[in-house]
Amino acid sequence: MVDMLAALQPLVVGAVLIWSARVKLVSRHAAATAGRSALAPLLGQRRALTAYRLLGGVELTLGALLLLPPVRRLEAVAATVLAAGFLAYLGYSRRAAPTSSCGCLSAAPSPVTGRSLARAGLLLVAGALAWTATDGWSAALAGRPVAGGVVLLVELAAVVALSPELDRFWLLPLRRLRARLTHPLRGGAGLPLLATVQQLQLSDAYRRVAPLLRSDVREHWDDGDWRFVGHAARYQGRPMTAVFAVPLADRQPDAVRVAVVDDATGHTMLSLAATAPPAGPRLPVAPA
Repeated sequence: MVDMLAALQPLVVGAVLIWSARVKLVSRHAAATAGRSALAPLLGQRRALTAYRLLGGVELTLGALLLLPPVRRLEAVAATVLAAGFLAYLGYSRRAAPTSSCGCLSAAPSPVTGRSLARAGLLLVAGALAWTATDGWSAALAGRPVAGGVVLLVELAAVVALSPELDRFWLLPLRRLRARLTHPLRGGAGLPLLATVQQLQLSDAYRRVAPLLRSDVREHWDDGDWRFVGHAARYQGRPMTAVFAVPLADRQPDAVRVAVVDDATGHTMLSLAATAPPAGPRLPVAPA
């Protein structure tokens, strides 16, 4: 089993590298993606795109070598070193440039998160495991096609699950399916969501941020004595989420609070407390 796992790792790592190279080499948004990445503060804005393209070329070359038989140990070593470089770069990005975008598997803006670091760690382990391979991945699949196929599906699913930039392909559709199956308009604490929406729409907090809103209710959840309702918003030209806090026990519109959160960084850009103090924790007021 271990021999089969080792033999399949070049296929997994090679596929991920080629997908990543595609974004850097052929995407029409490559320049913007490079400018949003940590390469800009690290190397300078003028050199960021060049470095981004060069990295894509390295990924494409190494990915192709890993996919084409035979797979040599030197290629596995190179893949491991590259994965270690990814891990170090993402760690630097998260510490020194927390607002930068990963720019790894998609041109869509995506901040570096713990999931991004875990994905780089997974590729590092896969590359190290490939060192011990004695057969090529094609022979391993031919010998045990069912087990090999399951291993590949599990590993590639793990890569997708650890990639925030790919959430729009699987996580958002799952959330929409959940909404259709669970009928969220019924609410979760015996209070219909429609009553909550009516309360917040009559509030001063809603009227003050209404020009920023770009959607109807996207999600909601209950936490203790509060119901939180999220809307898509746009503030200072950036995508945001407006989160309204509505007390379940207090039906007065003036008890509603709101926070506008940056989707890319998770930072609260604007928060408005209730005009009348309800029971519960206070929401601090932060200036724009």
